[in-house]
Amino acid sequence: MVMVVCVHSYVHAQTVNEAEVKQKINQAAAALNTMQCDFIQTKHLRMLNDKMVSKGKMYYQKSDKLRWEYVTPYAYVFILNKDKVLVRNKGRNDVIDVNRNKVFKEVARIMMSSVVGNCLSDERNFKTSISESQTEWLATMLPLRKDMKQMFQKIILHFSKQKSYVVKVELFEKNGDHTTIDLKNVRCNDAISANTFVVN
Repeated sequence: MVMVVCVHSYVHAQTVNEAEVKQKINQAAAALNTMQCDFIQTKHLRMLNDKMVSKGKMYYQKSDKLRWEYVTPYAYVFILNKDKVLVRNKGRNDVIDVNRNKVFKEVARIMMSSVVGNCLSDERNFKTSISESQTEWLATMLPLRKDMKQMFQKIILHFSKQKSYVVKVELFEKNGDHTTIDLKNVRCNDAISANTFVVN
């Protein structure tokens, strides 16, 4: 499934005012109406001691539209529009009602909230701690719910200090695999065609 994770980052052990950092990120999220970027996803497979690299494009529109599109080495599209998800793979379109599919609902919610950083305030589902490097804030999120623990050990979100938005997402899976997604060429609040998010 589409998602993110990664390799260890070297973090300086500095005292971080977590409330202040969350406030800055929330302020940036409130001002974010659209976001689009390229991404590079690297999935590290523990059992095979190998990695798979894929590239694509991401589009987000406040507050409930997301398009995650792989363009190489294969074509795959995941579109979330309100409570509907479209998965397009090998010429086949599958539309899923997220309210009827628990797994998709969780994946969709995590993806959406990760893009804007809203999950930092989700104390019911995650225990979050914040550290920093010279250029980034790192939010390490440990799942609290049993179903989430079965999927992920932890999620790490990297926020640019300069822009206060996510530049990398890391997902560490329960089976030891991990995926790193780096967001590149980020553009905020540019117009995005409504066709980008069509689900049918």
